[in-house]
Amino acid sequence: MLEVIATSAVVSRGYDGAAALRFSEKGDAVRFRIGKKVYDTRAENNTRWINLSVKAFGDICERIKKMQLKDGSFINFRGRLDEDVWTDQQTGESKSAMVVVLDDIEYAGGKPKENQESNKQQNGTAPNTGAAAPAQPAAQSAAGQTPNGFTGYEPFGGGSFFSEN
Repeated sequence: MLEVIATSAVVSRGYDGAAALRFSEKGDAVRFRIGKKVYDTRAENNTRWINLSVKAFGDICERIKKMQLKDGSFINFRGRLDEDVWTDQQTGESKSAMVVVLDDIEYAGGKPKENQESNKQQNGTAPNTGAAAPAQPAAQSAAGQTPNGFTGYEPFGGGSFFSEN
């Protein structure tokens, strides 16, 4: 297995207006896509986007629910590169795609779009729409409080896997 570590990856929108994160009926599995802007001298403006499918199971799903991730949220994660294989229901052909199976995740900043306007009114500043958004809590209410006291910055499992201990 190949290990994947990504910092400041962006949670992508769902297809055709679907939710960005798709949880299983039992809530013990989740799937979503992320995008990561990378430097590439062959691309226009020297950058391009890499998009990956991500899935998680068990305790990681509970963390993701608490984080209340939305499309546009920035995350750091560590996982294993794997391959999903399935049979296309329409053609009967066997298909496959690369997927990252999450081992750990943490919130890295960014603001969900519905909170940008309230933050603009509170701070008297325009919302930051660039990819390098400053670190902000995942889901602030108008009063600046996160649901259930969760800040998105709390280390899971004893500490951040990105910091040196």
